[in-house]
Amino acid sequence: MNKGYAAFCDADQWFYDAPYRRAEENYRAALAPVPQGWQSHRSGDWYALRPLGCELPSQGWKIHVSACLDNAESVLERVYDYCTARHIAFKFVPSRYLLHLRNAKYADRAASGKFLTVYPADDEQCRRIAEDLDALLGGEPGPYILSDLRWGAGPVHLRYGSFTLRHCYDEHGELVPAIEDPAGVLVPDPRGPVFQPPAWLELPGFLKPHLDARSAVTLAGVPYTVERALHFSNGGGVYAGRDTRTGEPVVLKEARPYAGLAADGADAVKRLHRERTALERLAGLDRVPEVRGTFTVGEHHFLVMQYLEGKPLNTYFAHRHPLIEADPDPAELAAYTDWALKIHRLVTEAVDAVHARGVVFNDLHLFNIMVAEDEAGEPSVALLDFEAAAHIDEGLRQTVANPAFVAPPGRRGFAVDRYALACLRLALFLPLTSLLVLDRAKAVHLADIAAGQFPVPRRFLDEAVEEILAGPDGATAAAGSGGGSRGGRIPAPDGPYLPVEPGDWAAARDSMTAAIRASATPDREDRLFPGDIAQFAAEGGGIGFGYGAAGVLYALAETGAAPWPEAEEWLLARTKEPGSGTPLGFYDGLAGTAWTLERLGHRDRALALAEQLLRQPWQHVGPDLHGGLAGIGLALDALGTSTGEDALHDAAVRCAELAARSVPELTRAGLLHGASGPALLFLRLYERTGDRDYLLRAGDALHRDLDHCVTSVFGTLQVDEGRRTMPYLGAGSVGIGMVLDDWLGHAADPRFEQARLEIVRAAQATFYAQPGLFRGAAGMILHLARTTTPGPGTRDADIARQIDALARHAVPYRGRLAFPGEQLMRLSMDLSTGTAGALLALGGAAPGGRAQLPFLPPPRRAAAAPEPVPNPGAVTHRNTPSKKRKTT
Repeated sequence: MNKGYAAFCDADQWFYDAPYRRAEENYRAALAPVPQGWQSHRSGDWYALRPLGCELPSQGWKIHVSACLDNAESVLERVYDYCTARHIAFKFVPSRYLLHLRNAKYADRAASGKFLTVYPADDEQCRRIAEDLDALLGGEPGPYILSDLRWGAGPVHLRYGSFTLRHCYDEHGELVPAIEDPAGVLVPDPRGPVFQPPAWLELPGFLKPHLDARSAVTLAGVPYTVERALHFSNGGGVYAGRDTRTGEPVVLKEARPYAGLAADGADAVKRLHRERTALERLAGLDRVPEVRGTFTVGEHHFLVMQYLEGKPLNTYFAHRHPLIEADPDPAELAAYTDWALKIHRLVTEAVDAVHARGVVFNDLHLFNIMVAEDEAGEPSVALLDFEAAAHIDEGLRQTVANPAFVAPPGRRGFAVDRYALACLRLALFLPLTSLLVLDRAKAVHLADIAAGQFPVPRRFLDEAVEEILAGPDGATAAAGSGGGSRGGRIPAPDGPYLPVEPGDWAAARDSMTAAIRASATPDREDRLFPGDIAQFAAEGGGIGFGYGAAGVLYALAETGAAPWPEAEEWLLARTKEPGSGTPLGFYDGLAGTAWTLERLGHRDRALALAEQLLRQPWQHVGPDLHGGLAGIGLALDALGTSTGEDALHDAAVRCAELAARSVPELTRAGLLHGASGPALLFLRLYERTGDRDYLLRAGDALHRDLDHCVTSVFGTLQVDEGRRTMPYLGAGSVGIGMVLDDWLGHAADPRFEQARLEIVRAAQATFYAQPGLFRGAAGMILHLARTTTPGPGTRDADIARQIDALARHAVPYRGRLAFPGEQLMRLSMDLSTGTAGALLALGGAAPGGRAQLPFLPPPRRAAAAPEPVPNPGAVTHRNTPSKKRKTT
């Protein structure tokens, strides 16, 4: 799970939205009149103040001040008065809520702790301000800022970086913040969770004592060694280590003071103390780790625990679950059901043992349950991560929780754990309980699906639904009553859960189109349709093809929706002057928006955007389709064909030349980020020009992507990412299969023929964790409906099964059919992750449907068997049988 999504859930009940849009009470300094002679500016999480006429350098040493929730306003008022009296530009986080998010457990570690930023005019002023602020704020607590160098022991920190937002492309072709090197060239400004000044920069002498103090903090003298990191959060790391005195393997859990805040404001150190207290209360239970010791290094606290053998339950699910296969055998379904029921019983017994000691676990989920198996395959379980645990008498509410198991706000004490155990009953069969955050009535739908797929006792599922739908205190209707209401119980749906079934194309299209239209926010400047959190990650995120308005309007047009002039006008208004830093690529920026506007009939604006793109440093982007040369080249070439502008064709050819040089440097595979994207550009140029060299280049690129794949024991070909394999349309094998189909329409290659057969098998699993087009079930539907691969797997019944799999994720929105985005915690309407992508996929699978992704139209079938194309540069095929791996 990507924990970054949780911060985007508070501002809206249904959709991911920027945290700063949540209604909140700002600090007094953010509400005060702007001082005379100053100007203010609000940008995202920051409120900036700058003297009129103040000229600052473009980069230099900036000063960050950290603070805790309790002292933040006092710190802000003192720094505010200091800076305004001296005409020093500064900015600050304007509310307690936003500061809490910045310092939360799963906040960005590189940005955590930064409450105020002060901009000195030069190094000498920087030294003076740092000294003054240290004297002014001495003794004030605040989290250590990992990306900075700390000044003394206080809340003042320094980092060299850009003062103004500038961008360049890094070695991977990604658009990143930039600074100038001594030659005046823009280079990446690294913003990771470590102090990393530019290699060419000589640190001022006044920073040396602070750097020496930082370097002096080590684990020397501690009787434990760290062997590897297991996990990182903003609160600290979890490490596998060893006791040097006994050789015993141990786990070391780190807690940073004032950082990693929970919902109640407790920092990582306080939660580590809670964990130690809980484990000591549970000492002697064989289902929890034993405490081995504690120590402190450089203000960081460590808890040393027994190392438990086994794997988290979520990994067992990924390896064992039968729905990862296309047609699981009834015996396999029965065996899995027996195993799942046994696991749930063991977990329940472990939780009961914890409760018997008066402890509430408060954070039970698939990742906190450790499963081990003996030589006979018999499982045993243990519970991990007791930092949220508390004694029942404390009556604490849940403050740290996995979204798929988080209890309703009114639950307290043992009722929290009972709710999680109920979610576990469903999640062992369908791990989609994150959807309960959107609609707890979804539990009924999930139980019905699980009962239809597995030979699980219906009462086992019904009891889970009863607990999930119970009132705030966990009170339920009387056993066997079959309904009724008690304690705020949510009633189960009377009729079908979904307003329409996705397989009913005409009704589903109308319903999804209506959902998209109902979600539109034409009064907003930043986005028209709610989508992924990527909308807020870069300038123009709400405009583009992958996550913004362009992609949604394309999906609507491709599936026969009526024109929507108001939505098009919104897009035209926001593309008149795209913001500085807007990416250039197809799925993330200007190229995709220009191509879409041309298809919608707005040629002048499309050409204007193309011209603006070509004035940017497009030659330095990566070779990929998502944000790089492949997508830009395809868009420019298509615009050249539709408008007759030869210069656009020339630019597309230049994109292909540059991409061909960069393809060998790609480390990822797949359609969006691998060599299949450039292969698609080469293939379309071959079709336009007849230059056979492009066909050879496309074949070579596809061979490179296939060299990143492995074939499982089930005969499915997937991209090998090391710890998991990926079948998906965006970064998995199905996207490669899309381009293989089109290449094989022009030539023959035995390896490609075999690969696409195995890719079709990979697209036939009966469960996918997410519904999205590029990372979920929708992409499988689109591929199976489009592919020219012969043999089983692409029949109407096969596609219908995948549409049924997609339906499991659906949630009603205002009585219409809609789909959740990444991580399933909120709905999405965008193309890449949400409802528009599902609409496009279903449109491609509909009878006579021709809806497809850009540059991947319904393929032409060859009239005769194509001739083989030699490919001397291909790397030896390494698709060897492997064990099942995790598919996420």
